[in-house]
Amino acid sequence: MPKRQKRLFILTGSLFLLFILLTIIMKTVDVKPVGPNQSKIGFASINQFLLNHLGTNSIWYSITNLLGIIAIFFAVGFAISGLCQFIKGKSISKVDFHLLLLGALYILVIAFYVFFEFVIINYRPVLIDSELEASYPSSHTMITICIMASSMLQFHQLLHNSRKRLLIASDVFSVLIIAVTIIGRLLSGVHWFTDIAAAILLSAALVMLYYSVVKWVEYIHNPE
Repeated sequence: MPKRQKRLFILTGSLFLLFILLTIIMKTVDVKPVGPNQSKIGFASINQFLLNHLGTNSIWYSITNLLGIIAIFFAVGFAISGLCQFIKGKSISKVDFHLLLLGALYILVIAFYVFFEFVIINYRPVLIDSELEASYPSSHTMITICIMASSMLQFHQLLHNSRKRLLIASDVFSVLIIAVTIIGRLLSGVHWFTDIAAAILLSAALVMLYYSVVKWVEYIHNPE
């Protein structure tokens, strides 16, 4: 494996390690019952400070929910594209491996979502329908970042840099959705600050894993 590919995988592993360390710290550092129904939260002081100063905002909550739906449409579009290739070629080997790896990324994202629904690290700072809900990492933020960031990479692969204006527009659109989702989710007050930070870190690790595997497979197909 070339050094470039090795560096990509090392960076991927480092991001996952940082996420694991943050998760461990969340259960051990400054843990206090400052959440709803006296639920315990790690990094309680900074989380409570930011929540008290930023408060909650239902408008931002609705906006970020809408952006999440837009991101899901992107994922569905790529899934349909892969399905069409499979039906046309009558074999999974006829499907572009970029789309197959993208599908694998989506499965990983879903797996992490389900895992943290059962393994509770933090509960939301607000009650949803009068009940506590898992909040770490922010699944909404994680899903949106993973879909939009991987979509940027996929569009560059599909267009092969042949339509620069369209690529620039898609990049700007994707970055805006990611940025507004991160900021809006924090301002909405439905997650603690560290929940969103963890989602960013986990998303970066997952997207980096996808990118690393893509580059590795590309090298296998064309080692020059």
